[in-house]
Amino acid sequence: MVGLKEKGCFEYDVYHEGENKILKVYCEKCTFPPSVEDSALAMAKTIDLLQQVTGVTTIILTQRREYEYDYSQVSLLVELALFYRVINKEQRYSHSALVTDPLHERYLKASYAVFQRIISHKLKEDPIQAYVELKRLLRREKIKANNLIDERHSASHQKFIGVLHEIIDTLEKTKFVSLILPHLPGYKLGDREIYKNVFHPTTRPDFMYTKLISEYPEGEIQESYSFGEEIEKADVTIFGFPDNIKTLYHLNPPEFKFTEDEYGLLDDAKRIMAEHKPTQEEFVNPQRMREVFFSIGQDLLRDLAKQKKIGLNDQQVEQLANSLLRYTVGFGLIEVLLADPKVQDVNINSPNGELPIFLVHQDYGDCYTNIYPTPQEVDSWATKLRLISGRPLDEANPILDTELEITNFTSRVSAVTAPLNPMGLAFSFRRHRDHPWTFCLYMNPKIKMMNPLCAGLLSFLIDNNATMLIAGTRSSGKSSLLGSVLVEIMRRFRILTIEDTFELPGNSLRDLGYNIESLKVGSALSTKESGSEVDASTGIRSTLRLGDSALFVGEVRSQEAISLFEAMRVGAAANVVAGTIHAASPYGVYDRVVNDIGVPKTSFKAVDIIIQCNPVKSASGLKKVKRVLGISEVRKQWEDDPLKEGAFVDLMKYNSQTDELEITDDLINGNSGILKRMAGNTREFAGNWDAVWNNIQLRADCKQAVVDIHGQVKDDSLLEAPFIIKSNDMFHLLTDKIKEEVGAMDSDRILFEFKEWLKNEVKKKRM
Repeated sequence: MVGLKEKGCFEYDVYHEGENKILKVYCEKCTFPPSVEDSALAMAKTIDLLQQVTGVTTIILTQRREYEYDYSQVSLLVELALFYRVINKEQRYSHSALVTDPLHERYLKASYAVFQRIISHKLKEDPIQAYVELKRLLRREKIKANNLIDERHSASHQKFIGVLHEIIDTLEKTKFVSLILPHLPGYKLGDREIYKNVFHPTTRPDFMYTKLISEYPEGEIQESYSFGEEIEKADVTIFGFPDNIKTLYHLNPPEFKFTEDEYGLLDDAKRIMAEHKPTQEEFVNPQRMREVFFSIGQDLLRDLAKQKKIGLNDQQVEQLANSLLRYTVGFGLIEVLLADPKVQDVNINSPNGELPIFLVHQDYGDCYTNIYPTPQEVDSWATKLRLISGRPLDEANPILDTELEITNFTSRVSAVTAPLNPMGLAFSFRRHRDHPWTFCLYMNPKIKMMNPLCAGLLSFLIDNNATMLIAGTRSSGKSSLLGSVLVEIMRRFRILTIEDTFELPGNSLRDLGYNIESLKVGSALSTKESGSEVDASTGIRSTLRLGDSALFVGEVRSQEAISLFEAMRVGAAANVVAGTIHAASPYGVYDRVVNDIGVPKTSFKAVDIIIQCNPVKSASGLKKVKRVLGISEVRKQWEDDPLKEGAFVDLMKYNSQTDELEITDDLINGNSGILKRMAGNTREFAGNWDAVWNNIQLRADCKQAVVDIHGQVKDDSLLEAPFIIKSNDMFHLLTDKIKEEVGAMDSDRILFEFKEWLKNEVKKKRM
C-alpha cells in the first residue's frame, strides 16, 4: 500500500487486491460530491491523479458513501487522462506554434484564449462540454475564414482550424465520447446527467461492505413496489430490456434513505460494536443474540446522537438500530432481499465481488440484481453460518447446509467452498413462505399448480393415510408441496417431521395449533458427520418408537431411504408417511430408490402414491411455471420390473395443450387398487365406487368454493394456512354432523352448508 498523498481534500491510497490495482480517494474534507458523474471537480481531480498513478483498474471515492468504478469505467477515465496529457504537452498546440506571425496575434487572441481554456480546464472537468464548445468554436472559425478580408491572416487561421479538426476527430475516436454521442441530442452545456450513461459506480455507505449500483439502467420498467414495515421500507424496480433476455431486480434499501448525519452515527456505532465479536455460545440462540444487540445498538445510537447534538426520535433510532444489527451480527443486504415476500431464492456466486447477486422472483423468474457482495462480506457470512449451525465449512468439509431464521423470514442456506468450489465461497438462500403453501393457493388462477380435482383427490388420499413420495427436479416445488400436504392433516393427529435442514413449516404449524415434533439429523451432503448429530437412518428408525404419528421426511437422499420404507411398511395402515425425492417419473423414483440407494423391491411396494411436480417452460424458454404433472399409484401385484408389469397407474396426468391436470380413464372408472383398498376400510365407501368419487368431487368443490370467494372479495388471507385449516376443520365437522343426522354422506348438503359457513365467515372477517 502506498501512503496517503495530496494532503487535505482528495487524499489517496494505492493498493492491490488480487490482480486489481485500486486507487482509493478520501473526500471527507471535500465540499463537492465524490462522484465523477456528479461533480466537475471530482472528475478533474481524478484525471489529475490518473496522470500520476498508472495501471489503475479500480477507483474508489469515499465520503460517507463509497463510489466504486470498475475497470470498464476506469479505462474511460484513463483514456481521457492520456488525451489531456498529450493535448497539454504537445508543443504544436501552443500559442507560439499557432501564431507564426506577430501581426496575427491580435487577430487570434480571443479565439486562442477560448481554445486554451477548453483544453486546459474544461477538458478534464467536463469533457462533453469541452467537445461541444470545440465544435462550436470550429464552426465560428470556419465562418470567419470565409469572411477574411486580409489574406495575411489566412495561414495562421487555417492552421488553427486544422488543430481544432484534429483534436475533435481524436476526441470522437475515444471510446468515452463514442459512447456518449448517441445521447447528445437535447444536451445542454453543463448538464452532468449525460455522464450517467457511461458511469454507473457501485455505491455503499461506509458501514456497509456490500456494493450497489444505485443508478437506474436504460430499460423498460416492468413493475415497482415496496415491502417491509413503514420504518424499514425497501423499494424494488424490475427492469426488462428490449435487446437482452435478462431481467434486473433493482433494490433501493432502507439505508439509502438516511441523512449524512445518520450515516456518520452508523459508522461510529459500527466501529464501537465491532470491538465485541459474538462468541459461538451467543450464536447458539441467534434470535436472543439479535435482541440483545438490537437493544445495545439503540442505547449506543442515542448516546452518540446526544454527543453530536443530533436530534433523533424513537422511530429513527429503531430504524438505525435495525440497520446496525444487519451490518454487524446479521447478513447485511441478504436480509433485506429475503424480507421481500416475492423473492424465492437468493444466490451468491464466486468469484466474490465480481458478480452481482442473483435471485428467483415469484413473478419474473431468474433475475440479476444491482448488488455486488465483497469478499470481506462473504467471508463474514461463512463465519456466522458456521457458528449458527455448529457445522464446519472448510477444506475437509466444503459443504454446509443449515437454516437461517430472522424476524421477517426463514431460509434454508447451502454454502460451498474450496476444494469443491475452487473459485471461493458460494451460497444459496432459499426463502420459506411466511405461511405454509396450501392446496387453495396452488389452485389460485395466478399460480395454477394444481386444479380442484387434484386437490380433492390428494385430500382424500391424505385422510385415508396414503404413503406417498413427491418427486421432481431441483426447484420444482417438492418441499413446498409436501408442506401443503401437512396443512391437510387434521390437527387432532400427531405429526413427526425429520430433516437435515429445516424446510417444512414446523414452527408455523405449531403456532396454528398442530401437534408436531420437528427432528433434525446430520446433513447427507457433509463429507464428515458431526459427532453431535444423529444420522438420518437412525433418526427415522427412532420415530417408530415415538408412538402413533404421521411421518414426513424432508428429502430422501441416501441410505435413510431403507429406514423410511421400513416406516412406510409399519405405518401404511394407520398413518400418512410422506417424503420428497429427486426423480422425474414414477419409474425414475423406483430406479433411484431400488437401483441407486439399494432399497429391496418388496419394500418399494410400500409406496402407495407418487406425485410428480416440475417446472413447465414456455415455447420461448424465457418463462416457466410450476405444475403437478401427475399422480400415480403403485400397485402391489408385480415381481421383477414394475414398469413392464404395469405397476404404475396414472390417476391424473398433465396435458400440456390445455395446461391442465386431467383425470385418466383408470381413475374415472374406479380402476385403482389403492383407492379401493382405502374404500374397503370405510363403511360408507366399501364396495361403492360412486361414493368414493362423489367424496373426491365434494372435496374438490369445497376447495374451489374457497378460491371462488377469494376471487370475489380479493382477500388473500382466505387462501393462507390459518383460514384453510379452519375451513378444513369445518369440512370434517360438517361431514360428521350431516352423516349423523341423515345416516349417509349427503354431498350436496355438505357442500351447501360449507358454502353457507364460508359466506358467514368471510362476512365476519370483513366487519
